[in-house]
Amino acid sequence: MSRRYTIVLADRQSGSVRRFTIRLRPLALSLGAALVFPILIGLGLRLSATAEVNHLRTSNATLEQENASYREATGTLTGQIESLQSAINELGIRARLDPVSARAMEKLPAVVKNRAEGGTSVAGASAMLTPEFNAASMASLSSLDQTFTMLRNLLGSLEDHLNIVRYKVEKRESLMNATPSIWPIHGWLSAGYGVRSDPFTGSRDFHPGLDISAEKGTPIFATAAGRVQLAAPSGDYGNLVIVDHGYGLITRYGHLSRFAVWQGREVKRGDVLGYVGATGRATGPHLHYEVLANGKLINPLQLLTGKSSQD
Repeated sequence: MSRRYTIVLADRQSGSVRRFTIRLRPLALSLGAALVFPILIGLGLRLSATAEVNHLRTSNATLEQENASYREATGTLTGQIESLQSAINELGIRARLDPVSARAMEKLPAVVKNRAEGGTSVAGASAMLTPEFNAASMASLSSLDQTFTMLRNLLGSLEDHLNIVRYKVEKRESLMNATPSIWPIHGWLSAGYGVRSDPFTGSRDFHPGLDISAEKGTPIFATAAGRVQLAAPSGDYGNLVIVDHGYGLITRYGHLSRFAVWQGREVKRGDVLGYVGATGRATGPHLHYEVLANGKLINPLQLLTGKSSQD
């Protein structure tokens, strides 16, 4: 049994007495509970605060990792964009052909131009950049990860299409370099392409090129870039140089006094091939110049630019 205690309260003025009986064990338990309860609350709050701090630390670490990942992704995208912008600027400059060369290229036979242009289309690149594509694609994204992934895929696809455009520009540049568009010597035109009177017999015959007269020893220039196919004596042509420019384009330079190149040499437009002479079937010093496109003779005048005589 728990002990009982009586507490007596007496009022001296009125003489009333009040007695209170208490049990020790319940009282001790009540006091203990009153003391322990705040401690338990404090411990609970401390544990809760610790858990919250740990959660915040974990969230902060996750956010830092995500931010680092996004910074890396943003840097990669920025690099891709700068690379694409640089490539676009470069292609924009390279695509601006010299008007004179462009006019000469336009006069080439269709079969020659088709070899350079190919059949690849770049229409898909513009379709990917339409507002409808961007709005629909962006609306379907639910996270930054998906956004970055979509942008990376888009930039990658644009880069692929840009490579196609670069290839086409390079082919166009190559065709421009291969187009015989300058006069091979400084001189004056003494015979044109087509039917004429043969200077030896007087009868009408077909002249397959241009005769450009000049003093003996005048330098003869390659009219376009290519590879020397022949540099040797060749019958009526005398000392003959043949240059293969690719795309089915070939030029011939006849009656040279001597050579400045040899078979197999790569030449650029304006390189010296040899010097004016009168070798072979010739009445005087001059250059006989021919152009063939896809194996067929064409009038060189339709491709030549500027004047034939020296200023």
